[in-house]
Amino acid sequence: MKSDQRLPGRRTLLRLAAGLGTAAAVRMTVADPARTPVRYFDAPTAGAAGPPPTVRARPAGYRLRPMTAGAPARFRPAAPPVRTRPIEELPEIGRAMVLTFDDGPDPLYTPHILATLREHDVRAMFFLCGEMANDNQDLVRAIAEDGHTIGNHSWTHPLVTRLSRAGVRDELGPTSEVIERITGAAPLWYRAPYGAWNRNSFEIGADMGMEPMAWTVDTLDWTEPGVGTIVRRVREGAAPGVVVLSHDAGGNRSQSVTALRRYLPELLDDGYRITVPRRR
Repeated sequence: MKSDQRLPGRRTLLRLAAGLGTAAAVRMTVADPARTPVRYFDAPTAGAAGPPPTVRARPAGYRLRPMTAGAPARFRPAAPPVRTRPIEELPEIGRAMVLTFDDGPDPLYTPHILATLREHDVRAMFFLCGEMANDNQDLVRAIAEDGHTIGNHSWTHPLVTRLSRAGVRDELGPTSEVIERITGAAPLWYRAPYGAWNRNSFEIGADMGMEPMAWTVDTLDWTEPGVGTIVRRVREGAAPGVVVLSHDAGGNRSQSVTALRRYLPELLDDGYRITVPRRR
């Protein structure tokens, strides 16, 4: 997502996300820096967040299956179920949290976020927009080489609920393709812009081998509320299994960068592990 704009009808999106059906349970593992797998079952809901960009038409060159389908010796989990709600939190993983960053990568802010995560030897999830990934391929490689999990956040950050099935494919397909071309692995997770999901996005995402990931704690950092407010929202929302939503692109993210430098060591001092989910 290249520009920061506000989305009208935000409450409507929240009601839409809250009204989605019940999730099917799925067993997964979570990998921490110590490489100790912990099993859990998910139990989700979601809201809407983030500023909208201008939607651009994309060519219809997409695939519904990851390129890795024919690759030897690469880990490929079982195909995910078609959900009716996204995964919002990861219960039963012990005293652990997941940090996620949307809309990047951005050459101004993503390197600082990567440096902070590297300093504390923790892994996070980055949900990339395809156009940003395509324009900043070295950063995509840096994210992957540091061991972070890369997810699909569409190509242009549109409101998915306004797209046809072909439109959803045109947003998700090329994004998975560019991520796979750069890193050698197709993304196994995706996040709908604004947290606005519908049946088409659930079905097409699952057909591409991706699980839908939402969040538990929304920092609302895209509104630039101040570093102290972002830190407070993370600290007040901290709990086992929590998924934190922040942004590393889409506008001025200097507050997000500074806030991470403050709350990450505090979370670690409080005994939280910062982890990323892995499919099994």
